[in-house]
Amino acid sequence: MNLSATTAKPYDHFSFAMDNGIAARASLGLVVLATDQTIEHEWRQLLTQPGVALYHSRLYNDAQISPEKLALMEADIPGAVDLILPGQPLQVVAFGCTSGTMVITEQKVFEAIRRSRPDVACTTPLTGAMAALRALGARRIALLTPYVASINQLFCDYIEAAGVQVTRVGSFNHDNDNEVARIDSASLRVAALQLGADPEVDAVFVSCTSLRMVQLIPALEAELGKPVISSNYAMAWHALRLAGVDEKQPELGRLFEQ
Repeated sequence: MNLSATTAKPYDHFSFAMDNGIAARASLGLVVLATDQTIEHEWRQLLTQPGVALYHSRLYNDAQISPEKLALMEADIPGAVDLILPGQPLQVVAFGCTSGTMVITEQKVFEAIRRSRPDVACTTPLTGAMAALRALGARRIALLTPYVASINQLFCDYIEAAGVQVTRVGSFNHDNDNEVARIDSASLRVAALQLGADPEVDAVFVSCTSLRMVQLIPALEAELGKPVISSNYAMAWHALRLAGVDEKQPELGRLFEQ
C-alpha cells in the first residue's frame, strides 16, 4: 500500500504581489544596551506613524555605570549594528546610551555604526537632545540624571561645550542600570518639577535611556510652562526627522510640534 499516495493533500501554487511592507516610509535601527528595560517600550509609544518600522539589537554592557565600563562598549557597536536587518536598507541607526555616547563621543559612535552601515544617518540620545534643545530655542537647562557625581560633571562639561548652559543639576545618584529603570513616576515628576521651576531654566533635560519619562512629558510641560525632554524622547524625535518623517504631533509634547 502506498501510504503517501493515499494521504496526499491538494497543493495549490499561488502567485503573489509585494508592497513596501511595514517600513514603507522609514526603517529605523536601534542598538539597545543589554541592561536597558525601557527604551524599546518608550519608542513603541512614540513611533506610531504609518509606514515607520523599528528594528533593534542588543549590545552587552555592565550594569554598573562608570566611565571605564561605558568605554568598553565601543568595540561591540559594529557587531550589534550588523544584526539589524542584514542586507536590508535602514534610513537611521540610533545608539541607545546617553552616558556611553558622552564617554565614547558622538563621532566615535557614528564611526562605529558606519563600519557596518557606511552611509546611514546616525543619532544618539545626546545628539537628539542637543538637536531638540536647538529646535526649542533652549539655551539654559536643568539637567536631571540618575548618575553619580563624576559622570554628572562630565555631562555638564559636554553639554556646555556644545553651547547650552547647564543652570541646575539634579541627580538620583545611583550607578546600577538595572535599578535605575525602576525609579518611579512620582520620583521623576517631583525632581523634574523642582528643577524646572527655576526661572533661570528654559527647559528640562532628563538624561538616561532607562528612565521612564515619555508618558510624563506632556503633563510636566503643561505644569511648568516650558519644554521637557528626555533621552529616549529626543532621540526618537531626531531619528524620525533624520528619516524624513516630519509631521507634527503636539499630543506628544512641545518637541513633536517642531
